Amino acid sequence: MHVPTLILGAGAAGLMCAAHAGPGTLIVDHARAPGEKIRISGGGRCNFTNMHCDPGSFLSHNPHFAKSALSRYTQWDFLDLVQRHDIPWHEKTLGQLFCDRSARDIVAMLLTELDAAGATLWLQTHLRELHRDGSRYAATLERDGRQTQVSCDALVVATGGKSIPKMGATGLAYDIARQFGIPVTDTRPGLVPLTFPEGRFSTLAGVATPCRASVEADSFDEAMLFTHRGLSGPAILQISSYWREGDPIAINLLPDHPLPDHLRPLRRTEGRRALTTELARLLPARLVDHLGQSLDLKGNIADLSDTRIDALADALHHWQLTPSGSEGYRTAEVTLGGIDTDALSSRTMMTRAIPGLYFIGEAVDVTGWLGGYNFQWAWSSGFAAGTAITLAKS
Repeated sequence: MHVPTLILGAGAAGLMCAAHAGPGTLIVDHARAPGEKIRISGGGRCNFTNMHCDPGSFLSHNPHFAKSALSRYTQWDFLDLVQRHDIPWHEKTLGQLFCDRSARDIVAMLLTELDAAGATLWLQTHLRELHRDGSRYAATLERDGRQTQVSCDALVVATGGKSIPKMGATGLAYDIARQFGIPVTDTRPGLVPLTFPEGRFSTLAGVATPCRASVEADSFDEAMLFTHRGLSGPAILQISSYWREGDPIAINLLPDHPLPDHLRPLRRTEGRRALTTELARLLPARLVDHLGQSLDLKGNIADLSDTRIDALADALHHWQLTPSGSEGYRTAEVTLGGIDTDALSSRTMMTRAIPGLYFIGEAVDVTGWLGGYNFQWAWSSGFAAGTAITLAKS
């Protein structure tokens, strides 16, 4: 059979592309249901975009690449689509937008748009072979135990990255890219918990505290969570995308409370109070107990010299930690790196060297911050490719 457009991958980017690529589009996925990452995201409520989305919130070897797609299909465009489908939503912290009811509302919306566009969805369908046949692409697809030969004029690869393999994630997009001579940058897990030698924070497992997590000039002010394996929470997930193995991270445990300004006046007014008691007013008590194993926290506030206060402030505002690694793709929310953006048109997502071959979504070397940014990249890049394909047909 021949279709004008074949889309590999029915995740966020693939579904969005199918809704704009014109009638006759075939979108296929090996999963039992479409949009599985959408369904599980945001605790089942789907953090579908972010009000503060801009190109500066994305990592890529080419920081300018995402500008075109993000500007032509913005967070406001997707929010308008959500509202047209009467999906109730709400804003949480830092501009994060969630469904009131369920992430399934977003999947159902995209399927409605897909149907209206005249596209067809095949699930539990596996790609067995792919090659270029003249100006067309030829794919062997296996479905229900039968193989079907499908040719297409436009081939869109929207199979994502390597993150969360239990959801079926593979490196298929990178394999296809290499098959056609498209360069792929190094990949690594992003938005991922960081690990430390066994037992480092086991007594603190479950404790959370606000902090500022930094790697060199990049920093995030959000919550940090101690786990049996190491550190997690939004601040750690964010900074993990900037961290490289072997490098330290800096944790400011009191980003909004300069400790010298806090403690010095208390020497006169609350001098008999124990230092640990006062610190437990600023930090979780279990964390104070843990810090007391390596810091001198004995005595009362009145006993603190300026030098000792400054040393304590330096330790709490610049807590240097060197992770041993990360939890890897198993729990990573995204894959950093991917299809080299130098090989793609930033306007259409089509490869510069091979007409009709497109890469979109997480497969591309564009990775957003935590909080709906990566879904916005999926919507924007999917829209860019879909509308380009429709325009090419006219």
